[in-house]
Amino acid sequence: MIKEKPFAAPSGWIVLLVLLGALALNILFFVFALLDGADEHVMQIIAHGLLFILVFFLLAGLFVVNPNEGRVLQLFGRYIGTAKDSGLRWANPFYTKRAISLRVRNFETERSKVNDTEGNPIEMASVVVWKVVDTGEASFEVDDYVNYVHVQSESAVRNLATQYPYDTHEEGKLSLRGNTDEIAGKLKTEIQSRLHKAGVKVLEARITHLAYAPEIASAMLQRQQAGAIIAARTQIVEGAVSMVEMALEKLSSRHIIELDEERKAAMVSNLLVVLCGEKGTQPVLNTGSLYQ
Repeated sequence: MIKEKPFAAPSGWIVLLVLLGALALNILFFVFALLDGADEHVMQIIAHGLLFILVFFLLAGLFVVNPNEGRVLQLFGRYIGTAKDSGLRWANPFYTKRAISLRVRNFETERSKVNDTEGNPIEMASVVVWKVVDTGEASFEVDDYVNYVHVQSESAVRNLATQYPYDTHEEGKLSLRGNTDEIAGKLKTEIQSRLHKAGVKVLEARITHLAYAPEIASAMLQRQQAGAIIAARTQIVEGAVSMVEMALEKLSSRHIIELDEERKAAMVSNLLVVLCGEKGTQPVLNTGSLYQ
């Protein structure tokens, strides 16, 4: 793999001042040679002309490095290094100087229709925040690193969606809708594993759109509501049973009243109706004895 090599390009201001000074002197001597007689100073005039060409050729080596930018330098196809020091710089005029932005960028994937781990069609999209950290890999290991980030990010989103259900009521089981932070962390890891060859670092990845596909949205909504009702009822029943058990234990431990099995069953039935009913119950007062 081609890794980034730092290139310490000299300050372009110093080179510019030297070349401008040389150019001014060359013009001055050229004028003096013409005034003394062109026929007598032919070789000198030719030398000054060649010096003109050399100065302008060296001036072509000046280039500007913007903040958070790198210049990848190449000489006839050979990677020389990357200049990152911002400002006016100078390098061999034969070097090609390709600019690569090191700024933080973000990319939002398109809404993709995929199947979750249960086979339900869903729509999913995400936003990826990334930056180039190795200009050598970004330039030479992949053909187009920007397009590479886009394609691999969309592929990672599709792959992640197939590993988890859209929603679940089982405790401890990850779902795309119920565990957004955990899913975002796994999505970031998935994308980073695909982009390490391109010299790119993923700073953040989050889901921006998640929904059932339109053709099953209404049916899955009913299923989701039914699942939520069942989960809520299960929790209500568990709580009611615990409260009934506690009530019987308290009555027995404090010797408030002694109940036979039949009366315990009737009491349990009444308490469960009160605790698990959807509507408020109407009490019936017994004005007789316990058994009448």
